[in-house]
This record gives sequence, structure tokens and C-alpha cells, in this order.
Amino acid sequence: MARLPGTGQAIRMPLLEVSNLRVSFHTRNGIVRAVSGVSLNVEKGATVGIVGESGSGKSVTCYAMLGLVPMPPGRIDGGSALFDGKDLLTMPPADLRSIRGRRISMIFQDPMTSLNPTLKVGTQLIEPLQIHEGLSRKAALPRAAEALAAVGIRNPEERLNQYPHEFSGGMRQRVMIAMALITRPELLIADEPTTALDVTIQKQVLDLIKERQRALGTAVILVTHDLAVVSEVCDYVNVMYAGRLVESAPVDTLFRDPRHAYTRALMRSVPSLQPKGAVLHTIPGTPPDLASLTPGCAFRPRNTLGGHLCLTDREPDLIEVSQGHFVQNCPGCLNHGLA
Repeated sequence: MARLPGTGQAIRMPLLEVSNLRVSFHTRNGIVRAVSGVSLNVEKGATVGIVGESGSGKSVTCYAMLGLVPMPPGRIDGGSALFDGKDLLTMPPADLRSIRGRRISMIFQDPMTSLNPTLKVGTQLIEPLQIHEGLSRKAALPRAAEALAAVGIRNPEERLNQYPHEFSGGMRQRVMIAMALITRPELLIADEPTTALDVTIQKQVLDLIKERQRALGTAVILVTHDLAVVSEVCDYVNVMYAGRLVESAPVDTLFRDPRHAYTRALMRSVPSLQPKGAVLHTIPGTPPDLASLTPGCAFRPRNTLGGHLCLTDREPDLIEVSQGHFVQNCPGCLNHGLA
């Protein structure tokens, strides 16, 4: 029996259970501790958000689970990532390759760089079917056309013979979604799937992911810096800062009662969540250098209202402040005087 951070519910076996994951990069400037003790669970069919600024460790957390962290300079320092009861971090490479792209798929940030510009879209779409299901090109092409049609691309048979540069940015992202879902995976990791897209196309892409999720029963991990997106599509939210989880809660709880100073600062930075005409809040400073983190609360230098109360001698522990609502126990970040 496990306890699910973000819901507080007792469950027998989550689809994915990440525990105390630690990832570092050994560079000329020192050891960059990109992920420090992250734990999160994903239930079947659920949508779990990982949110935070660039450099907070969101993408590295996902890459580590799929064995996509380059080693060297990267290194998995500890933890586990149990997928259907099997540890993705310690299984043989051949076993991981049989899962990656079939049972777990990923949509990467930039579809233009993720798609090979020298290969036709059809060739790239059928590759997962050829690798994981052993289909011939002739047998796989109808499946590829069906996948393109399912994500709203017209004339799919014709589109299969075109190159990525012949598609718009939104259409390329639809191709990436089709490629990720063509094997009907149990878990889809969407890493900033709406980056560099205009607002209208963003909504179309998010609606498409939700529609395909309902149709296939796929669980989704949504990596994003956009809390407005999280509020629309996620069931549970994990807020990361400096490689650590600072708050984790069901989405309704987080937006109704954010506790950590960083979470509240992020919310104040979203125009759509503020009164009309209000001055847009910005978080002062920049995220810390992960190669030279000092003991204590990582958010202390940017916490202008409660920083003098932040811990300086140890990393704050995660505590449960209400059912399923976890937050770092730092006096300065939990100061109720913070706006």
C-alpha cells in the first residue's frame, strides 16, 4: 500500500511511483545537483503537472526516468522510478528500450528539432510500430495515416509523404502527439508541449492531448512553467524549485490554498489569475546556481517578504499540511504575511 503525494489517498499500486530521485551533472564548474530527492506518483489515467521556472529540474526528472540523461556528464545518484512495479532506473537497457516508446512515450519541447528534417513524416511516424510491433512499412503506413487523422490533420495519406518543414508549428506538434500515441502508451510525458505556439494553437494542442487521453485511457505527466495551463488540465500539481519539490497538492487545493512563498509568487505572476488592471508581479532575482547551493531554503534569496525567517542550516522537509497537500516546512516560505 502506497500513499500518493498530491492526493493523500491510499492506493495499491500507482502506474508510476518515483521515490527520492537524485540526478547530478559533473561539470568543469562543479557538481550540478539538478534533481534532489524528488518523489511523485502517477495513477492510471490521471494528469500530473510538474511546474516551475526554467532550470528547476522538471525535464531532467522525466529524462532520468526514461534513461535519456547523457552519462557522462550526468549521473543517477539514487532513488527509484517504479513503472508497473519495475524500476526504470536499474532495469537492463534492452528492457528499458522495450518500454520507452511503447508503454511510455514522450513529447519533446521543440517539434522542429525533434523531427528529423531529412526524413518524411510517414517514415518517422511508423518507426515505433516497426521497432515495437514488428510491422512492415506496408502494414504500418495505414496506422500512421489513422494516427494523423486522429490528431486533426487533413489528407493524412498525402501528408505522410511530406517533410517536417512543410508543416506549420502547430501541425508539427500534432505530428509529435500522433507519434507519441501511435503505440497506445500507458503513460505520456508532455515536456512543454505548447512552447513557442500562439495562444489559439496552445489551446488546440492541450484539448487534443486531453481528447486522446480520454480515448486511450493514457496517464499524462505535463511539464510546464505555465500555471494557467496547469489549472485547466491537471488533476495533481508538483511545484519544483532548484531541483526540489516545494509543494504538491490536488489542483483545486493548490489554487485555493497555496502555502509556499514560491507557489504564491508564481500565481501572482500569471495575468489571468489577477484582478484586471493590477500591476503584474515579477519574482526578483534569478534561480540559484545548482552547482553552488548553500544549506538551507533555496528560495531564501528571492523571498523578499519572509526571507529573513527562512532556514539557513538545513534543507526544509516536506510536511502534510492538509489531506494530500504537501509543502516544504520553511518558516519564511510559510509566513502567512506573504501576499
